[in-house]
Amino acid sequence: MARLQILELPEGAGDDRPPFVLVVDQWPDTLTDEHAVVAWKKVAEEAGARTIILTEDTIEIPANEVPLDADGYPLKVHVEGDFEKFREQVQEEIAKAQAKTADVFRRGL
Repeated sequence: MARLQILELPEGAGDDRPPFVLVVDQWPDTLTDEHAVVAWKKVAEEAGARTIILTEDTIEIPANEVPLDADGYPLKVHVEGDFEKFREQVQEEIAKAQAKTADVFRRGL
């Protein structure tokens, strides 16, 4: 069965979003006719892809690989932020704002 993948390309200076190529691999050679190619080109164009690769070969794109855990399920990673530093930054900004406010009231503005 054919697979649809995305191959991200390096960004250029004027790119609004990262450029990419649609990759359709494991596409049976018997289905490659002019109508299929035109249809896939239209899909790529409407999706905003730079082009499309249509091949019967299998193409592995490392960025599209999903790491699996020991049981064969997709690996989930939970990342927690270090909010202690954030809390310190917020408290510093509050202290600055309070000092400015107190200064304004002292000057009578």
